[in-house]
Amino acid sequence: MADKIIDLGSGFWNVRGTLRVAAIVNVGTQCSLVRLAKDRFIFLDSYTLSGDVRDKIMALTDQGRQVAAVLNVHPFHTLHVAQMAEDFPQAAFYGSARHKRKLPDIDWQDALVESDEVAALFPELAFSLPSGIDYLSDNESVHAGSLLVYHPASRSLHVDDTFMVSPLPGILEWMLRVPRIAFHPTLKKALQDRPDAGRDFCDWVENIAEDWGQTRNLCAAHSDIRRFDAGDFSKALRDQLSKIRPTLMAATS
Repeated sequence: MADKIIDLGSGFWNVRGTLRVAAIVNVGTQCSLVRLAKDRFIFLDSYTLSGDVRDKIMALTDQGRQVAAVLNVHPFHTLHVAQMAEDFPQAAFYGSARHKRKLPDIDWQDALVESDEVAALFPELAFSLPSGIDYLSDNESVHAGSLLVYHPASRSLHVDDTFMVSPLPGILEWMLRVPRIAFHPTLKKALQDRPDAGRDFCDWVENIAEDWGQTRNLCAAHSDIRRFDAGDFSKALRDQLSKIRPTLMAATS
């Protein structure tokens, strides 16, 4: 499947990219482009742009010159950062401690991407780091933690791994009873080793359902974009949380 860029309105575009496992299965990946005030743009996540997708983005951003920053919001998504730094040399690059450790040749900004300092630079966006789970796990196979970014103007939520959606057609989802939103399969392993970590995560999910309840577009890595009617995002998120809440509460009680 070819890469594509999807205009979600109000200055938010999501790029559906390619990520092949064992060079065979395409599990997909993503980045998003956001227009800020004064003709500035930022990327959420890094991806190697090519073909029509690259042409469209370069046309939108004055051949890349208006890209002010790249926010790498998932500590384990590092494959495309170097190419993005080459394509947008004038942009400020933000990442986690792992990004800086894995890619020391990138001219990283001092502030970590998940910091309040970085969030304050982009008032057009809202940021949230999950409570109760590790953002940067010591176990390199545990990827449940990520920094979520919400764009109120387009009602679009960009999330890597923490929330997942199915790429199946709606009729197959209904037949197979696939949930509209799922949590990353390593979520339980990502729970912090302390009492009430499970409760803190559940409370955080409830806050997302409340504070970002107007979400209409859920852009999830390795899967797809899920569209919601008014109020459906909160219901879908809470429905799925109710299924895993007992397990999470028991895991750290």
